[in-house]
Amino acid sequence: MSNIRHFTATGFVVDSNAILLHWHPKVLAWLPPGGHIESNEDPAQTVLREVFEETGLKVEILNTRERLDFDDPIQIEPPFIIMLEKISDKIIGNHNHIDMIYFCKLVEKKYSLKPDWLWVLKEDLLRDLPLMTPDGSFKTIPEDVKSLAIKAFEYAEKK
Repeated sequence: MSNIRHFTATGFVVDSNAILLHWHPKVLAWLPPGGHIESNEDPAQTVLREVFEETGLKVEILNTRERLDFDDPIQIEPPFIIMLEKISDKIIGNHNHIDMIYFCKLVEKKYSLKPDWLWVLKEDLLRDLPLMTPDGSFKTIPEDVKSLAIKAFEYAEKK
């Protein structure tokens, strides 16, 4: 594995009893929205930007950590977890993503969902039902995505 590492942020978007996923054609897996952290951007800004760019949806980050009682310096919303993911890329080659995972909830209920995105019901996720990919085959949601989605539901229900 290469020593190349990229910083990324991912947002698990919850809307009542469903989580937003899409079939990632490069990774060949069901994944939530997310992407690379840009220069002069913090991870919380990245997740909000990436969710909007990829889906057209406006979301807010759910608080998953205790906040301390001071105003300065500014506290950036921390991720729920940080994961080191192995990535295989034909152009860059093998590398890692240091991925900051956030849980988010939908802010605007009126929207038009972009193609290739779907809301997966919590009950279907818990039953581990496979989802139909664009080529007509059926694939289950990766175990890490499923586990994090279940946690996202727990935090969304607390709010």
